[in-house]
Amino acid sequence: MTESLVRSRRLDILSLVPLVAIVALVGLVGALVWVLGRADAERAQTKLATDALWVEQSLRFQMAVDEDMLVRLALDAASGVLAESLQARARVHIANNPEVLSLQWYDRTGTMTGAVPAGMEPAGQALVDRLLRASTSTARPVYGAVADGTVPMALRRAGGDGEVIVAVISLPLMLERHIPWWIAEQYAVRITDQAVTLAERARRALADGAPSHSISFDPPLAGTRLTIAAYDRPPAVGNTALLAAIIGLAAFSILALLVVQRSAAYRRQAEDRLRAEMAFRRSMEESLTVGLRAKDHMGRILYVNPAFARLVGLPAETLIGHAPPMPYWAPDRIEETMARQKQLASGEIAPQSFETRFRRADGTEIDVHVYEAPLIDAAGRHQGWMGSIIDITEAKAAARRARAQDESLARTGRLVTLGEMASTLAHELNQPLGAIASYAAGAQNLVEGGQAASPQLKTALEKLGAQARRAGLIIRRIQDFVKKREPQLVPLDLAGVAADAIGLMAGEARERRIRLELEHPEGGLRPVLADRILIEQVMVNLIRNGLEAMAEGPRHGDRLTVRLQPEGAMLRLDVADQGPGIPADLAERLYDPFTSTKSAGMGMGLNICRSIVELLHGSLSNAPGPEGGTVFTVHLPYAPAAEAGAGPPRPAELLEGSRT
Repeated sequence: MTESLVRSRRLDILSLVPLVAIVALVGLVGALVWVLGRADAERAQTKLATDALWVEQSLRFQMAVDEDMLVRLALDAASGVLAESLQARARVHIANNPEVLSLQWYDRTGTMTGAVPAGMEPAGQALVDRLLRASTSTARPVYGAVADGTVPMALRRAGGDGEVIVAVISLPLMLERHIPWWIAEQYAVRITDQAVTLAERARRALADGAPSHSISFDPPLAGTRLTIAAYDRPPAVGNTALLAAIIGLAAFSILALLVVQRSAAYRRQAEDRLRAEMAFRRSMEESLTVGLRAKDHMGRILYVNPAFARLVGLPAETLIGHAPPMPYWAPDRIEETMARQKQLASGEIAPQSFETRFRRADGTEIDVHVYEAPLIDAAGRHQGWMGSIIDITEAKAAARRARAQDESLARTGRLVTLGEMASTLAHELNQPLGAIASYAAGAQNLVEGGQAASPQLKTALEKLGAQARRAGLIIRRIQDFVKKREPQLVPLDLAGVAADAIGLMAGEARERRIRLELEHPEGGLRPVLADRILIEQVMVNLIRNGLEAMAEGPRHGDRLTVRLQPEGAMLRLDVADQGPGIPADLAERLYDPFTSTKSAGMGMGLNICRSIVELLHGSLSNAPGPEGGTVFTVHLPYAPAAEAGAGPPRPAELLEGSRT
């Protein structure tokens, strides 16, 4: 039987000899036809290139003739030849060379002083202006941009008044006159600039695939190319009838051979497909990182791939044919897995997915995700289940770490918020607590001095109580701000609030020998919609910053001004000091937390001020003062007209957008 198989294979190989001969013959004939066609195509392309060079030289020669004419006119004009003689010579040249549409003379101011023919509109003005701006004259003519098929050619002559002579050349007329008929009958000639046709001479449309040749036409025309293209594709070369007969005979012979070899070819194809399928399957099995496991209805393993064997740490020979329970099942999951196996055997035939735990051969346990799909054979029968097993141990561990990190970040966020609240309270309560301490010390001095009945003691105690209430209001407002509750926005007279803030800072200003001034229009200002405590804290912070800046650095004066003025739809509040100003390296991060220009500053004041102002739908900015120092500017919106005289409580619609 083996000898018969060997003999059959030899016959199959011998039967290929006629087929190879026929194919070789057809290939040789085809190669001969291709070589002849290629040679003809090369000859045609060579002729095309030669004709293109001839056309290029003809056009360049004609343009050189026009350039020489322009040079001679410029030289004659420089030597004193009368304008009438120059124009007469220009008319003669135009008559002999109709592609030159006109000749124009321009003086050094760019004004046309003469033209042939007379009455022509100025042309190439941009080129004339460029030559006139040049510091020197030009030895050869310069070409301008092509427009509507015409191109200006200009020359600025030396000496005299440096006038410019311009010749306007029509490219279509030049192609019409200087391309001979025998070229025009064979080719379409074009002058193009980046795929845009500037001029063309063609008697009919070009066929698809027609050969062409392109040559740079720069100079004389910048960025242009000269292209000639044949009207028709080159005809096929060779004896078509002979080639067709040879191909027909070869096809008939091949058909006869195919009939003889049909069964052998089918057999070889089946073998090749089987080998390819086996090789493809082996490649997939070895490259997959997903474990594959096939089992029958009873749970007996039919197949495992190398990835599954590596996953459980057992060789494939040990696993194939093994019946439940499996050696890789986790001990605490055996009952659950057996129940799932029974459900697969008795349930509907549908894909399923679940998570479980495997125990590897070394005793370590891993979490896996299993996808079970019906195993269907070639006849369409359900033979068992095909499982895809993915190790998700690291993924689950990463998910646990991510949850722990989220919880840690949440705790950190709460601590940061608590720290910001503590910093804000410490910063904002410094002023009222200092005032309370001052009033308490004054009251104690009055009592110790025997002036318990003095009106000053009553006044000091009243101010002490007011500052204590103000501290309590600040705490509540800061709590509202940190918890992002709504501020108490009411219509306010900002001039009165500014006067109170200046009153609070008057003592500190006197100690530093600084005058506090309040400027506002005499006729009064429209109320703004703001929270009194919060906006007062902004003013106090800005005034305190100005006083400390003037105390610590070189001054440009002894005045700190609080200025109120309307500006469009907003009220503008300026706090202008005469201190040393803000260093350039701090300007961009001035409002960031913990950024300060003071040696003992916390760096929270301006950050708090900007947050409060933005909460009130305003803006805070700074700029150098015109007389030195720094000007901090606050813009706040006006209260609505219907709300300006109503006072609190404010309408619900004004609450919209007040949350930050």
